[in-house]
Amino acid sequence: MNAQQLLEEIAGYCRQTGLAESTFGRRAVNDGKLAARLRNGGRITTDTLDRIQHFIATHPAHGRSTIIERPRETRTSAASGAGPAAAFIGGAAPIATPLTPGDPQRNFRFFDNRQKYLLFVNTCSEKWEVASRVSDELAHIHPRPPAVRVFDAGVGDGSVLVRAMRAMHDRFPTMPFYLVGKEISLEDVRLTLQKMADRFFEHPATMLVLTNLAYADAPWLHVKSVNAASSLVWHELPLQGNSAHRFEQQIIALEPFLAASWKADVSQRTGNPIYERPVVLVIYRDDHRFLLDPIIPKPGGTLANYDLVIASQPYRARASLEFKAKRVIAPLARALGPGGRLIAIHSHGHDPGMEIVQRVWPGDNPFIHDRHQILKAVKHELGSAGRDLNFNAYADNRSLFKYVMHTLPTEISDSIGTSTLFAAWNAAIYVAQVEDDRLAEVVADGRYIEATRSVLRERGGLWFFDERYVISRRQA
Repeated sequence: MNAQQLLEEIAGYCRQTGLAESTFGRRAVNDGKLAARLRNGGRITTDTLDRIQHFIATHPAHGRSTIIERPRETRTSAASGAGPAAAFIGGAAPIATPLTPGDPQRNFRFFDNRQKYLLFVNTCSEKWEVASRVSDELAHIHPRPPAVRVFDAGVGDGSVLVRAMRAMHDRFPTMPFYLVGKEISLEDVRLTLQKMADRFFEHPATMLVLTNLAYADAPWLHVKSVNAASSLVWHELPLQGNSAHRFEQQIIALEPFLAASWKADVSQRTGNPIYERPVVLVIYRDDHRFLLDPIIPKPGGTLANYDLVIASQPYRARASLEFKAKRVIAPLARALGPGGRLIAIHSHGHDPGMEIVQRVWPGDNPFIHDRHQILKAVKHELGSAGRDLNFNAYADNRSLFKYVMHTLPTEISDSIGTSTLFAAWNAAIYVAQVEDDRLAEVVADGRYIEATRSVLRERGGLWFFDERYVISRRQA
């Protein structure tokens, strides 16, 4: 048995029982970081394996015993008194297994929990801070005709992209913009489009493309799967008029099309959201069609060669290192043009927000991979294709940045209001990506309130840390 097989067994058991992997590790072997260590290449002894087997066998999921069968050679060496040999080597990710209908992970998607998401966005400054870092990258790109090319690998509600577009107009006021945004959530596409009318008015030479394609396809607007390509929905909207009001009216009129086409389902294999039909939505001003003609994309694919790729929180923190590198960051790095830059940002932890989470779930830490590990995995995944890329992790004082939950000075006092406590708790569990099934118990007994209140008082507020890293392609 190798680490991948054991992780598969642990993941399957946790799905069936609803346990978090950290909880499983604590209960089985008194090590909440067991699964994380295995993913990062850690080793365990045969004694630890025996304890894991014993726990699973004596605590069967749904009344069924799920016993890990050890290889014959492992049993033989252990019986012969060979000592606690290292049984598992390597950090391979667990193989995805089919999810049961009642599985708490089945309908879990970090950015699709609307109440948590919207409350977080409106009470914390993360979007502002991320947009500021993205805007700083504009000074280092070198656009080439016919347009400044930008890809947003997860548009969300559009806040970061819109702020980046404002900074782009300030720096490149006369250059055409070619902007592609990936987003599978219908609600987020609606929120993004609501912000775009003013952008088309201020910068008329804007080509905006929104798509729900996967990371491996979206930068090129090309579906590799023949079956998916045959169902591709390609919709082009040339905006008429020259006022933000008229643009907004035409964008609002897209609502029936979006409702009918932008549908998502949940993968039976992985539990991740997948599109029902691939969609590409192309929007530009009709009175600038002549200028934009060289960059209007057509079905069948287009060039990537992006000057800037934005990847803000593009993956779940608890996702495997292989998934982050192979399925997300590596395809985005391949889409960079000469002189292009990919800026990636994810949560770092080690902040008051994680203090709240760990007071409720001691030992829990969702942030299992830092920027150094991810960049190393991406470099390995790209191989020879990454020879002309620079991988910039930066020092902590340049990579890490703080964002805060907005509060009035008088709100953090001896008597903290209920709304402030709720907003702080929501932000903490949102950033830590705590699954809903784990929340039921702690919300019922109310202990989360005291944990949140005590941290706010001790720290005088609430803040979080993100970390960024950059992959850049050398100029031709």
